[in-house]
Amino acid sequence: MALDIVRLLELTSWRAFDVSATGRVLAGSDESGSTQLIELADGEQTPLTALPGAVTGRYLPDERAVVVQHDTNGNERGQLSLLRLDQPRARPAQLRDLEPLVRDPEHVHRLLDVLPGRIVYATNRRNDVDFDVVIRDVATGDEQVAYDGGGMVMEAAASRDGRHLALTVPADPPMSDQLLLVDTTAPGNMRALTGRDVPARHVQLGWLPDGLVVTTNADRDLTGIAHIDPRTGARRWLVTSDEHDLTGWLSPDGSTLLVQANEDGASRLALHDATGYLLRAVRLPANGWCAFPLPAPVWSPDSRFVALSFSAATVPGDALLVNAATGESESLTGSAEQLRGQRPVEPSTHRVPTRDGEQLPCFVYSPREANPRLAGSAVLIIHGGPESQSVRTFNPIVQALVAQGHTVLVPNVRGSTGYGKRWYSADDGRNRLESVTDLGDLHDWLPSIGLDPKRAALWGGSYGGYMVLAGLAFQPERWAAGVDIVGISSLVTFLERTAAYRRAHREREYGSLAADAEFLREASPLTEVASITAPLFVLHGANDPRVPLSEAEQIAAAVRAKGLECELRVYDDEGHGLAKRANRLDAYPGAVAFLARHLAKQA
Repeated sequence: MALDIVRLLELTSWRAFDVSATGRVLAGSDESGSTQLIELADGEQTPLTALPGAVTGRYLPDERAVVVQHDTNGNERGQLSLLRLDQPRARPAQLRDLEPLVRDPEHVHRLLDVLPGRIVYATNRRNDVDFDVVIRDVATGDEQVAYDGGGMVMEAAASRDGRHLALTVPADPPMSDQLLLVDTTAPGNMRALTGRDVPARHVQLGWLPDGLVVTTNADRDLTGIAHIDPRTGARRWLVTSDEHDLTGWLSPDGSTLLVQANEDGASRLALHDATGYLLRAVRLPANGWCAFPLPAPVWSPDSRFVALSFSAATVPGDALLVNAATGESESLTGSAEQLRGQRPVEPSTHRVPTRDGEQLPCFVYSPREANPRLAGSAVLIIHGGPESQSVRTFNPIVQALVAQGHTVLVPNVRGSTGYGKRWYSADDGRNRLESVTDLGDLHDWLPSIGLDPKRAALWGGSYGGYMVLAGLAFQPERWAAGVDIVGISSLVTFLERTAAYRRAHREREYGSLAADAEFLREASPLTEVASITAPLFVLHGANDPRVPLSEAEQIAAAVRAKGLECELRVYDDEGHGLAKRANRLDAYPGAVAFLARHLAKQA
């Protein structure tokens, strides 16, 4: 049976959210049509939730209970509830079966950490813009505001005794985090361990008895893993590489580091001790390579296990359990078995030369069997972010387009992570259009791999949607069609209309309305809509809090006013992207058929 788009979209994938001390794994499965919680233990799969939309969760330590995070129709206003697992249940829990923990549907709440009997969460209920960090006693409902200093809190990690809280907020430079330390026993007692003006990431926080372990690129291009003294802020490197970005996750007992090396969109894993000394490699399927979708790996409370969300080009997505003592991994699910002998295409890796002498990372997926109508056509899929990375993971859209006969290029243009600070900073502020110019360099490269530059299209979501629209507007002679999914059509109206907490966060990357409005207007596809000559296919969620629906409506209206084909599909029960399979089955086959029609060879 061929790998058609419908069959690919119906494949079930798995994610690992948490793992208990007994090796039970709290997983997410989208078999029902949206990601729901399932517990994996002793070879059994126990469905836990059946909510209308996608959910995530964490175990509450030392109890048979799960903290469930859920929203309404993709609006991202997360609510927190408790699901008791020590009570027999005849069916998966619906919303009415959950115990409310934090319910305030007008505001956003994000689970940051779990402690015995307590949760740590961020909320913007004070003023809609800034996120406070709150510690809540699950049994009594008592709450303590641990931090209310402003900004979008990105991460938080409590010390084992609960007396201190490390957290990160955006620093002034784009793609940078300031590391703060809060004494939870003395409200208002907070110290900055890094400066607001430091251009560096500080992520994946973990506690040692004598300090913090963080992943950072302070004073270097590539991320490494460092120890930070909480008294002085002094940094000492534990594990670094001169070739790859590294990310580390510290075990709860502080004895072991799980280290990921990002090798051009794939990962190798190893276990180190707390001094950085290499202990052993982690043995994974797919010849030791994997690409992590979210969420990040999670340690068990006793530091014996790590739960992983595993994917590769030929593996839709599985939950893995790693034994830290041996480095051996066990796949708890078997998503690749659904392919029934069909082989997804694996990419070749390339470096595409650019106009200024850079080498642009790009993965190329080539069809195994030629389609005479579509042979030589190219589809470029651009990731969102822009601070993100295309990785060598399973993507049903990529595989469907390749099976149809297109060659698919998946680049990491300027602004992408995974290749060092210099590369992800290369599109900041007034350099915004440098990443769009990268699209032109990719287009110029197409003939060198046997592709027809006259039959090339763009596909992208979120910031990738902006890149699609910008390519069509600023390079109209190059592109034959575009598929825009929840993309930005005007950087000005996007910043004016996005959620207030998002505006404060995104202006660091794009520039501010107060200081940069003229440039933002110049860099907006809507400003140059008169230049667009290619047909357009637009998908958007009505409840999108990040990129408002108006961004799709205004570009569609402007393109149609030119007499060009533009299909706009809006989904009333979605937010920033399509989380529900029923909607994906409606949207993506239509988009794939649209590209086949416009990229086919003319008779």
